[in-house]
Amino acid sequence: MNEPVTVTRRNTLLGATTIAAAAAMGSPINVASSPAIAQTPSLPTSGNPYAFEGGYPTKDTTQRARDDMDYQRAIVAYHFWYPTVSLEGFFSGNRQAGLADNEALPLAQCTPHWVAFTGNSDTPCATGVLDVKDAPMVIELPAGPFVSLVNDHHQRWVVDMGIPGTDAGKGGKYIILPPDYKGEPPAGYKAARSSTFKTLWVLRSIPQNGDVNAAIRAARTIKVYPLSDPTKVLKYVDVTGKDIAGSAVPWEDNIQYWQKLHEVLDYEPVLHEFRAMYGVLSQLGIEKGKAFDPDARMKLILERAARDGKGQMLAASFDSSRPDRIVWTDRRWEWAGFVSDNGNFHTPSGIDQEGRGRWFIQALAGSPAMFSRSPNAGSLYWLGVRDKDGNWLDGGKMYKLTVPQPVPARLFWSVTVYDPETRSQVVTDQDKAALRSLFELKDVSKTIPTELYFGPKAPSGQEGRWIKTVPGKGWFTYFRVYGPQGPAFDGSWRPGDLEQV
Repeated sequence: MNEPVTVTRRNTLLGATTIAAAAAMGSPINVASSPAIAQTPSLPTSGNPYAFEGGYPTKDTTQRARDDMDYQRAIVAYHFWYPTVSLEGFFSGNRQAGLADNEALPLAQCTPHWVAFTGNSDTPCATGVLDVKDAPMVIELPAGPFVSLVNDHHQRWVVDMGIPGTDAGKGGKYIILPPDYKGEPPAGYKAARSSTFKTLWVLRSIPQNGDVNAAIRAARTIKVYPLSDPTKVLKYVDVTGKDIAGSAVPWEDNIQYWQKLHEVLDYEPVLHEFRAMYGVLSQLGIEKGKAFDPDARMKLILERAARDGKGQMLAASFDSSRPDRIVWTDRRWEWAGFVSDNGNFHTPSGIDQEGRGRWFIQALAGSPAMFSRSPNAGSLYWLGVRDKDGNWLDGGKMYKLTVPQPVPARLFWSVTVYDPETRSQVVTDQDKAALRSLFELKDVSKTIPTELYFGPKAPSGQEGRWIKTVPGKGWFTYFRVYGPQGPAFDGSWRPGDLEQV
């Protein structure tokens, strides 16, 4: 915080805001001049920054006010549209791996090689793009231990399938309808309508008795095809161990964020409930059916808003002050999702934008089953970012986590370690990031508490219950419980805090 901050004087408040922020942090400030931009006197860091003469704004005030308004619009838009751009980043990762929309689906026992927001290696999974623009897509789900969902392009929930769905694991034919579908859906299908053309399909195939190969074979029995041609069944491609960059991290803090957002909105239909936000974007030069070509001024504003917006969302996500984040008052664990009764962060007063942003800058996809806090719901997600003493988790230190047994999980449970910069599984030469009841921990005692370890070096004799972390970097964890039961909610069971050892 004591390093000098160099800013450039300009005839807009873009520089003044940076000066004010640096001054507030107590940082010494060096002001550099730029030959390409006109010089103006230092702008005030407090009070009214706008001057009026005879009731009218001065030329400098008008320019500064315009810049301020566009920056504020861009910040609001960045937060609101983040789930859309994030999902497009995931889609892009599939395409770069050669998996075209409506043609191929990746199927894998996920590892840290697959960069995706809080993806995990708990089960084999398949995730892909289903585009319903030309025809509804059918998902034939046989009976079995499957957990599946569909989200639209804005990561809004469309339908749950499998164990958390209406078929309750008994299987069924699901059909995903386009937003403009006319008439009644075909008989014999469980129909769900998407509000966008491109959708995300996610499948988890739960390994019975830890048999991954059997779970992968079971997943391959699921058929996905367009209603117009059942012979065009999408093929599964095994991507286990392959590097897939399935996130929007490269786009988050630069002009690409807005370019990708424009591409998505140009393809997708206009949603009535988003009309106010489309209006905000139009002031920034982003409109459906029109080219996006910002001038130098607007590009500067948009790039700054992308940088600041990302920082704001990460700070709010990892260091929230909301009381409802706390799971148990005597523990550091937090709820990863704030809204528990639906999949779209709706509340009686509107959309919980902070809760929505917290989830989607950390995670991918959402559904009611993922957030429900009731026995035998789909799953629970608890976030750990601090140790018992309230300090950030440090990759250079050793921690112990004590998990009382039995864990109240009807299906399974796991603890996964993530890198806060990529929000993906931590990458080390150990090539693993999770401790799982289906695999490493399948033989632990059901009466004696299980001790798990996290740090740069394995404790002697605990190599099988340890995840390697990276010195010099922070980390965070998700504690997941699938098929949670009563004690996970009433407080009679709770994991310990992460303790330094």
